[in-house]
Amino acid sequence: MNEQSLAGQAAFAPANTADVADAMIVSAGLRIDVDRRRGRAAGLNPTARFEPIRREAFDDGWQNLEDLPPFKTEVQIEKPRTAITRNESPDIPFDRSINPYRGCEHGCIYCFARPTHAYMGLSAGLDFEAKLFAKTDAAKLLERELAKPGYKPRVIAIGTNTDPYQPIEKEWRIMRQVLEVLEKANHPVSIVTKSAMIIRDLDILSTMAQRNLVRVSLSVTTLDRKLARTMEPRASTPTRRLEAIRALSEAGIQTSVMAAPMIPALNDHELERILDSAHAAGATEAGYVLLRLPLEVSPLFRDWLLQNYPDRYRHVMSLVRSMRGGKDYDAEFGKRMKGAGPYAWQIARRFEMATKRLGMTRRSMPLRDDLFVPPDGSGVQLSLL
Repeated sequence: MNEQSLAGQAAFAPANTADVADAMIVSAGLRIDVDRRRGRAAGLNPTARFEPIRREAFDDGWQNLEDLPPFKTEVQIEKPRTAITRNESPDIPFDRSINPYRGCEHGCIYCFARPTHAYMGLSAGLDFEAKLFAKTDAAKLLERELAKPGYKPRVIAIGTNTDPYQPIEKEWRIMRQVLEVLEKANHPVSIVTKSAMIIRDLDILSTMAQRNLVRVSLSVTTLDRKLARTMEPRASTPTRRLEAIRALSEAGIQTSVMAAPMIPALNDHELERILDSAHAAGATEAGYVLLRLPLEVSPLFRDWLLQNYPDRYRHVMSLVRSMRGGKDYDAEFGKRMKGAGPYAWQIARRFEMATKRLGMTRRSMPLRDDLFVPPDGSGVQLSLL
């Protein structure tokens, strides 16, 4: 196995005992060979946390692990009972969402949705990027739910967990089908993506925009193409995302930019440049979110950081913990998105000053929900009484 030496890893690890231990474990043989995971961000594929048995790869001398096949994208069909997911979180501005896919081929190393793969018995590491689930009945289920008596329309958020325009959407077109249902029913929708593929659906989006039924937010994490390729390997390049913002804006669609996540000592110095570039491309609104490292995301991110930016490891993690009460992550409502402490305060002030200078708002114009027309109700189960 082509593993870097333990001495080389520990040399860049912080004095924190837990971090040194993590570096030693990774160096002992848990990291997947780089040739097997080319084009992927995660270097690990740990056993899912709910599994009763933990499996670890090691070289016993009988097989050459370097000859194992590379991780290829596999897609399974998932049959959910509903299309709309409800939530009651007090720090996000929507109460319902749709996720056409489970897992995400973009492979962003920082993705807070990675731990959800554990519910499928799969790893938050490479499995999350390579073993995906497509909800092929999403549009039909959505149409049935919208047709139910008593349904009250409110903005549906799409792309808040995994990206609806990840590469496999080109083949499966589930997001396109969902948009067709929403457009026909005059239902408001808010979309978040980091893919320029959204331009494919300009015909539907522009029609909905004429009735003030849609807003789109492009996530731009960095303008550094090299960093983007390493951190979010299969997402659109920063340049293409800015081009998508321009195309959406010119089509009359409410368009914003999400500078997310902001990672201290890695990309946070780009905050103003990202906002300037997005504004020049036509974005009229903006937002940001600090790096979030819940559950399995923390060791995955730390391993990635150790492999790609070892000289910044101590500084990045020290600042992250300074904004999370000394921990890698604080899930408390009201703090998990923006953090706390002096460094988090500084980023917030920089964002406020930049958006004020550019005239970018943080609050979107409300989308209309008074135009809603329920589908014809075909397929809806009738009452027995």
